[in-house]
Amino acid sequence: PDVGDYLTYEILDDSVIVVRTAPDTLRAYHNVCSHRGRRLLDTPPGKRDARGRGRQFVCGFHGWRYNLDGRCTHVPEREDWPCGLSAGNTGLTGVEVDTWGGWIWINMDPECEPLRDYLEPAATLLDPFQLENMRYRWRRWLVFDCNWKTALEAFMETYHVPYTHPEFMRFGSFLGWSRAQGKHSNIGYDAPKGLDENQAKLRLGGGTDPRESTAELQNFTWANANTNTTQTLVDAANRLVEEVPEDATAADVLRHWLDTARRTDAERGVSWPTVEPAHVARSGTAWQIFPNFQIGHALNNMLCYSARPHGHDPDKCVFEVAVYELYPPGEEPETEWVYTPEDDPDWRTVLPQDFTNMAAVQKGMKARGFSGPKPNPYRERSIVNLHHNLATYMGTGEPRDLA
Repeated sequence: PDVGDYLTYEILDDSVIVVRTAPDTLRAYHNVCSHRGRRLLDTPPGKRDARGRGRQFVCGFHGWRYNLDGRCTHVPEREDWPCGLSAGNTGLTGVEVDTWGGWIWINMDPECEPLRDYLEPAATLLDPFQLENMRYRWRRWLVFDCNWKTALEAFMETYHVPYTHPEFMRFGSFLGWSRAQGKHSNIGYDAPKGLDENQAKLRLGGGTDPRESTAELQNFTWANANTNTTQTLVDAANRLVEEVPEDATAADVLRHWLDTARRTDAERGVSWPTVEPAHVARSGTAWQIFPNFQIGHALNNMLCYSARPHGHDPDKCVFEVAVYELYPPGEEPETEWVYTPEDDPDWRTVLPQDFTNMAAVQKGMKARGFSGPKPNPYRERSIVNLHHNLATYMGTGEPRDLA
């Protein structure tokens, strides 16, 4: 990004401008002219946000101008105001902004705690994965007929995998744990039999020959989801039968597969981070960052979800999916946020299985015959934690004992 590059973020009635004011400085402002309240930047129809590059923001209503530092630099016919205008009441209202993990984070609470403090313990557990070095492989957004919480909850546990994605069961068990981590939570898969806990993150498949089942799982995931793996991992898995003895243990197959993929990537200029096995185990496979962001992390790729309200309609939400990968410097693909309806074939087959649950849950939980959710205490604790923290923040909706 260059100085003057900007984009907007919209949620409910608020719109925020984030702009690069110097090579290493970001500023954020409420997207509203201080004169009569017109938005300075309009989001084009059908687009996720407004974005561009400039040296100033000009209100399209009466021509008031603001520089990148938020100061009002021009008021047409300024002499008509004998008093009442000052630098303090004509500038743009600032919004807290910071960076971590390669993302820009904003907070409209001027009294908010520092970002790093807010993100703990997720930040410490995710830092070794060097997420900031990953770049988009693809990114899409759409509007769902469900509340934003309903959409996120579909990805906050592994309890659903055998029933929503039964085709994965031929590759082994995909059940896992869920842990509350203060405001946030993380989830992970139970380790396959005979493997250490840290090896639960990468799946070998459940066949009698781990060389074959690993390749089958990687190829299936690549073809039907295009997430959670890379071409390097797929290619390395496809060579396992040729390169690893038939009597090799699952642990040996896993080690050879990852070592080969790491070495292949290094040869093309891609450096994987080195993360201690115990740390990998504690980090799990995905983090839910309160309230509306999920990071599905790995050593060389990442899958992220975010959700937010669609206007003021509690039965709709804006949902975003992004896949990241490590690339050689300068070779990352050029991507944009693309609006992709849920029936678009670019979603492949796996994610649409999750999508079908969302609207059905939104309708079903309003039924007279539904007395309320009964989440699995082990596998769905992250969902409980989300609602516990929402209740704490809002001061209402505290959990009640079931009758």
